[in-house]
Amino acid sequence: MKRSFYHYMMRFRGNLETGKEKELADWMFEEHSFPKQSESYDELSEYLEHHSPFPGSLAAFDRLYETYMEEEE
Repeated sequence: MKRSFYHYMMRFRGNLETGKEKELADWMFEEHSFPKQSESYDELSEYLEHHSPFPGSLAAFDRLYETYMEEEE
């Protein structure tokens, strides 16, 4: 069963290294209205476009979503 993008991203929380992946994962964890069950690129991308948490978050999302799709297939 394919996990949601949110669950995929939780692997980056708690990392000692800082980076866009950790920053986005931490923000997603704290953002209560984030669509946590979604696998849909369009739904997630649209949400981030309207609630972008930091500069470069959309670029980080695009890169991470591509990796997510490769790993979850």
